[in-house]
Amino acid sequence: MVTPLQSQVLLPERVAGLLGLSGTIGQIVGGLLGAFIIANLLLVQTAVAGPWAKRKITAAFTDRIAVNRVGPFGLFVIVADAVRLLSKELVIPEGVDRPAYDLGPLLVPFSALLGFAVIPMGNGIHLADPETGLVFAFAASSIASIGLVMMGYGSNNKYSLLGGLRAIASNIAYEIPLIITAASVVVFAGTLQMSEIVALQAESLLTIAGVTIPQWFAFVNPFAFVLFVVANLAEVGRNPFDVPEAPTEIVAGFQTEYSSVYFVLIYLGEFIHIFLGGAIAATLFLGGPAGPFLPGFVWFTIKIWAFYLFTQWARSAIPRIRIDQFLDIGWKGMLVLSFANLALTAIIVGVIA
Repeated sequence: MVTPLQSQVLLPERVAGLLGLSGTIGQIVGGLLGAFIIANLLLVQTAVAGPWAKRKITAAFTDRIAVNRVGPFGLFVIVADAVRLLSKELVIPEGVDRPAYDLGPLLVPFSALLGFAVIPMGNGIHLADPETGLVFAFAASSIASIGLVMMGYGSNNKYSLLGGLRAIASNIAYEIPLIITAASVVVFAGTLQMSEIVALQAESLLTIAGVTIPQWFAFVNPFAFVLFVVANLAEVGRNPFDVPEAPTEIVAGFQTEYSSVYFVLIYLGEFIHIFLGGAIAATLFLGGPAGPFLPGFVWFTIKIWAFYLFTQWARSAIPRIRIDQFLDIGWKGMLVLSFANLALTAIIVGVIA
């Protein structure tokens, strides 16, 4: 088993050391360059996931041929789409609230990238490791909700406003169960620090026929893992929980009035949030970057892409539910089950202690 954290030295310190910098200047330069490295690693994966992989996966599910003409395997469609979208005219409707309209699309990708600051990705790729890292990750991802409301309100469009209100309703209904389920991991681990949660999962759970099964929380508490994945699916707005966009009902929801570079930012933020959801799930339940033979960062990437593939399967296979069903599942189902899971985990940990 590869050690989950290849190095306790954080990325900014490693970068500063390579550049021969120290003190405050070293921290600032190392932090900025470290953030630049992590952001670009994510943006490259998002560029592959959005314009190319999404089409390929959906085509495979629906027995169609996806992009295959532009470059090998159609990969150059990424560049073609970027040029096409960025070169389109940015149409600003009359009567919009410009500050809200302009800032909303910026907050969505910013909040997702900010959440990755505390995620340990393996091989020393870890920007910051505060004692309250898990709280920071959830707080950062929640900033996107403000952006969605700003876009819905600022667009001066009733369908956009409905989409923004639905986004808030969905985030409240499912973010509470999401955090409560994560709290059950905190109760078991006894810490909010991401590196400590990952390190605890590196311990052995049991050995069967010479094969050691690690103490991943997905194995320790599979019920909590399923709850977290379902709530996470709602949090990132994938079927059957994509009611804030709901093209058949409210055109495209909060993003109806956006085009050109603003649409690119919204689209980018959507996929980075999917990867952030997979990253938090991998860190809390799947040992983070831990795995046999391969480097930690490779395992981490495999895990977040597995979550991405799961969201695309849900998008292709599960029909959208109505808004009333959506809220009923969140408040009457997920919330009750998450509290039951937390209480049961607390009892088990108390008995063991």
